Amino acid sequence: MALIKKFKIGDYPIKQTIIELKNISVKYNKRQILESLNLTINKQEILGMLGPNGVGKSTIFNLITGLKNPNYGEVIIDGVNCTNIPINERFTKFKLGLVPQYGGLIHDLSLIDNLKLVAEIHIREKELREQKINKIISQFEFESLLNVKGKHLSGGQKKKLVIAMALINDPKILLLDEPFAALDILTIKMLQEIILNLQSTEEISVVVCDHQARDLLNCVDRAIILSNGKIIASGSPSEVIRNTEAKNQYFGDEFNIS
Repeated sequence: MALIKKFKIGDYPIKQTIIELKNISVKYNKRQILESLNLTINKQEILGMLGPNGVGKSTIFNLITGLKNPNYGEVIIDGVNCTNIPINERFTKFKLGLVPQYGGLIHDLSLIDNLKLVAEIHIREKELREQKINKIISQFEFESLLNVKGKHLSGGQKKKLVIAMALINDPKILLLDEPFAALDILTIKMLQEIILNLQSTEEISVVVCDHQARDLLNCVDRAIILSNGKIIASGSPSEVIRNTEAKNQYFGDEFNIS
């Protein structure tokens, strides 16, 4: 697949930070997961995270959402040190949206009822709820699927629905955990286009974590490669695949994105 990422947030001279992880260290049962890690994520940037299993990608998501606190360091969102702010407050105060790798919808509810359920949690006014739901239905072309139960949707349709549910609260930051896993080529391309549209039309900062390196690199502005608790490479897709350390520890010599 050729590169589909045409808009580059890096082309803009001024970058505004929306998330900063400062000198983060995390241990699980005495095992060092992240060590003195520093990461900055910019507003309206699509950032991709790559690395072997157990390297700390999901831990970074957990640190941002508040599911996990660091043993050392600070988590700063939109200029506020929120290291000790609980998960529910983070999602509402800082407008976070999360698309988990598994689940995220109620399988015995129809597509429209899944949307209504989330809307009723986040939006008090009935008229505003209906406006938001109708916008989502049009945006994701759900018209023919409204009464289909979640358990009868295809893998790609389920993923679209979970992304749509995460957008009900108008997030400023959207975290996508392995969105391309176990999907066919056409569905992956559809999701890549959705991610790009979220950046360009909704002005959302998107962080994507996936093992499908080629698919991820085809839709991000910047990628980081994690290994042994540290970021070993950071840059544009073409920069990280040329990075010697990233080749040695993750990509190998033959990997390319064309």
